Amino acid sequence: MINLLSRIFIKNRTDYSNPFVRQQYGTLCGVFGIFLNVVLFGLKLIFGILASSVAMIADAFNNISDAAASLVSILGFKLSCKKPDIEHPFGHGRLEYISGLIISFLILFMGLELLKSSFEGLFNPSPVNFSLFSIIILIFSILIKFYMYFYNSRIAKKIDSVSMKATAQDSFADMISTFVVIVSIVCSKFTTFPTDALAGIFVALFILYTGIESAKETIKPLLGTPPSKEFVNQIEEEVCKFPHVVGIHDLIVHDYGPGRRMISLHVEVPGDKDIFEMHDIIDNIEVSVAQKLNCSVIIHMDPIDTKNERLSEIKDVIHAGLQKINPNLTSHDVRIVPGPTHTNIIFDVVKSFDCKLCDEDLKSEIQKYVQTYIKKSNCVITIDTPYVDME
Repeated sequence: MINLLSRIFIKNRTDYSNPFVRQQYGTLCGVFGIFLNVVLFGLKLIFGILASSVAMIADAFNNISDAAASLVSILGFKLSCKKPDIEHPFGHGRLEYISGLIISFLILFMGLELLKSSFEGLFNPSPVNFSLFSIIILIFSILIKFYMYFYNSRIAKKIDSVSMKATAQDSFADMISTFVVIVSIVCSKFTTFPTDALAGIFVALFILYTGIESAKETIKPLLGTPPSKEFVNQIEEEVCKFPHVVGIHDLIVHDYGPGRRMISLHVEVPGDKDIFEMHDIIDNIEVSVAQKLNCSVIIHMDPIDTKNERLSEIKDVIHAGLQKINPNLTSHDVRIVPGPTHTNIIFDVVKSFDCKLCDEDLKSEIQKYVQTYIKKSNCVITIDTPYVDME
């Protein structure tokens, strides 16, 4: 159904990185989700009251919270597409992440409310009237929720949406909770034990777990996460295909919302080439990467000495020393400044997160190793943070 509706209402529907196309997908899935949840709410509420089932009535109101979550998701997609302004020069893309977080809070709220009502039902149980038609309605609800989980997961993956992933997780939780409600209603036919209330407690705990996991996933991009290895490889491949590019380092990817990335990096070029020619290549790289990966790009040109054999030997010594201290340590921007009494070896070291040494101790260990092989040397080291995985 969603696939058919997208063909009808979404122009350029396969351009998933386009913010406007993403908004249309978010709106379409949200409106469809609201419709389905309202239908399920009405059916469950009516038959829950007729069956005197606390768990079924609670499950009905859970559908209303799902409809509210879909509305929040629509607003998130809508607001995230607002153009940059003087107060938000990087745009409003992260509002989509915030909408996903609000959905997570709604899931948690419903879980707490259900847990409260279920505990009350445990100590003050009311008889549950078994109804075959109620069971059929709940099975129908599971099938609808499975379909909602399926299309939300599929579209979330295509457009890389945290908000829709949260909605998909919510639909999955609803499938489990509704199944438990069915079990409780069936059990109530054969026992006077308050299985309805126990089922409600189980459902509430599962909903709370889903809400917590969903919140974790939506908080991650707000705090800042490293780009995928695939994205880093795409950047490196695109940059290194240009002539005279020796390598790249100091790559940082800023995420201001889906489809709103800003990249900064240093590109190493031979220092003996014409600076105007190198600058023109750097400009071409910026344009090429921006167009291919749909992002903003800022490149710093780093001229390096590619013909100095002594410098190459020093680089090998530094590399061997870093590998001995920690295999995940790397270096770049190595240069030497000879003097009458000693030689300054200036370079940066990217300190991996698994390195337990503090910065000063790490510098000291590197200095000791280098001085073992290069007499009368002094290391001037800058410690860098690994913002991406360049291995």
